[in-house]
Amino acid sequence: MLKIFKDKVALVTGGSTGIGRAAAVAFAREGAKVVIVNNSNIDAGRETVSKIKSAGGEAMFIKTDVSNANEVKEMVNKTIKAYKRLDFAFNNAGVGDTMAFTADLTEEEWDRTIKINLKGVWLCMKYEIKYMLKQGGGTIVNMSSVIGLVGLKGSVAYAASKGGIIQLTRTAALEYARMGIRVNAVCPSFIATPMNKRLIANNPKLEKTIKTVLHPMGRLGEPEEIAEVVTWLCSDRAMFVIGHPMVVDGGYLAQ
Repeated sequence: MLKIFKDKVALVTGGSTGIGRAAAVAFAREGAKVVIVNNSNIDAGRETVSKIKSAGGEAMFIKTDVSNANEVKEMVNKTIKAYKRLDFAFNNAGVGDTMAFTADLTEEEWDRTIKINLKGVWLCMKYEIKYMLKQGGGTIVNMSSVIGLVGLKGSVAYAASKGGIIQLTRTAALEYARMGIRVNAVCPSFIATPMNKRLIANNPKLEKTIKTVLHPMGRLGEPEEIAEVVTWLCSDRAMFVIGHPMVVDGGYLAQ
């Protein structure tokens, strides 16, 4: 079987679990060398590396706080030192916020969410793009959300961060479209990730609402379903797609 990413290198932030892990495995399945990045869940990150290596792939783990410029710069430098190139970046690392109405959210919680989700994606792009320009091109996919396109009561910081990612994506796509760099975003709805499982556990009625109201398909999405979209956006099959917030939501926004 042809491996479409043979001799390519993919960087996945938030790659220890959930969508990040699924994407890392999908990149490796298609022949890419994969750099898995996380700031917590270090053991899980190394498990993802082992999973890829046991399937015959090549991968490494780098602990990085994506909200820290020095650590992000070093993350890209370590990638280049190890594999000599960077073809794909999936800027997936992020956090949820504490469920609270706008006037009740603490300033500390707002700052934490924006710093990791929004500043973190910008910093990753900043240093990824600098190398991709030297290399002559590359592809970036940023993790947004359907909540970046519509509101969600009680999730003001998360919604703001994910909406901001869409605008970061569009702007960078316009800036670098003629320089061989494609930038897009993916906007999932509720996916069966560890973060959403914790959210559902703390809000017992939410799972029923998702399955009966929010998702016409009647279920949560699976991380592998998002990973397939991410790898497609990075492939030559999506060469004419730039600046696009691709919705993968089981019909959430169709209602």
